[in-house]
Amino acid sequence: MKRVLILDDEPNIRRSLQMILEHSGYAVMTAGSLEEARHLTDTADALLLDVRLPDGSGIDFLKQFREKDSSVPAIMISGHATIADAVEATRAGAFDFLEKPLSRDKVLLSLKNALEHSSLRRENEHLRELIGGGPKMIGTTPAWVRIVEQATMAARSDARILLIGESGTGKELLAAHIHEESPFAAGPFVKVNCAAIPADLLESELFGHEKGAFTGAIATRKGKFELADRGTLFLDEVGDLPAASQAKLLRVLQEGEFHRVGGEQSIRVAVRVVSATNRNLSEMVSQQRFREDLYYRLCVVPVKVPSLRERPQDIPPMASYFLQEFCSRNNFRPRKLAPGVDSILQAYGWPGNARELRNVIERMAIMSTGDQLTADSVPVEIRHLKDNTPRSNLRETRDSAERDHVLRALEDANWNVSAAARVLGMERTNLHKRIRALGLSRTR
Repeated sequence: MKRVLILDDEPNIRRSLQMILEHSGYAVMTAGSLEEARHLTDTADALLLDVRLPDGSGIDFLKQFREKDSSVPAIMISGHATIADAVEATRAGAFDFLEKPLSRDKVLLSLKNALEHSSLRRENEHLRELIGGGPKMIGTTPAWVRIVEQATMAARSDARILLIGESGTGKELLAAHIHEESPFAAGPFVKVNCAAIPADLLESELFGHEKGAFTGAIATRKGKFELADRGTLFLDEVGDLPAASQAKLLRVLQEGEFHRVGGEQSIRVAVRVVSATNRNLSEMVSQQRFREDLYYRLCVVPVKVPSLRERPQDIPPMASYFLQEFCSRNNFRPRKLAPGVDSILQAYGWPGNARELRNVIERMAIMSTGDQLTADSVPVEIRHLKDNTPRSNLRETRDSAERDHVLRALEDANWNVSAAARVLGMERTNLHKRIRALGLSRTR
């Protein structure tokens, strides 16, 4: 029997809801204030919360509750509801928002749907544990563990999070983890790579368009914000947004509404935004290349994702995971890394981070025939680091190794930056930055 906590300061409302729910087979607990409710939440399977209570806000109570438990569904009820209240409640993790006077059928249907949704979510989590849920976050170094803990704590609220780190460090995986740990986990997780979409199409991609809004708009199309309603929108490479798109994104974050391209009707959404960048946005703000007001809207909680060279102890388990995943995906017999390979991989700088490591492991698996990937299968540019001189400066050593590695890839690709970026497992824009930072130039 499911236990439902009713929190409302009106005795008549509590009695009516209690009669309705008990008649339908629920066990009911009631409270008239936040103080009464606090010791009852631990045993509840669902919550019915009033927005305005004598000792505080039901929405604030829900936010605090979500910090310790994101699995129990909550339905907000109010006799003086506003659109702003409904949006805030949804952002806090409410499953539904009902206005008084309450309809018996609507209450029962909403509660039934909320409990079923919660049950399906738990079942999905259990299945993911049994069969694996796609790429995994791997790491036991203090730097990585600390970042995951910070992201998990921030995920329990509706605060916007900015993930900062080099390309290939796992920012997308961390964003997916934040979504799964958040009050929005029951909703969709929608990804947008701001650097991969042409500037003239970005507005349509984010906000959608109406039929006939421009040449080629043969049908109405929902944008990413609309598709992410009641879920999480991940804006990757947000530093690459053009100025016009920055202004429109700011408006959505401020007001929670937007217009489709070519449309006049305002569309209101409740979306949790997580952003990521490999750029220094604060420096771009000082150079007036990124809006300061947008930066502070996106960067409520900044999370600095460490590079792979900052967590060398995690390289061996990551390499083993990539190898196992590749063999399974391609129906190869299981293989292992031979003794000595780990130390070679750990000595390398990995400018392309986990993405480059994955590419290298897959290349080694393809080019090897035995049951083990030996040191000879490690690409020569990784094996033969120029480290014969004393390492008086670790940064200089890493830069030297990276310079040699990047230069070799560029020369092999005849200085085709896009082709070299694919080999290195880097974004093209990031490779351009590294070429400038390392002072590389083509000799003719």
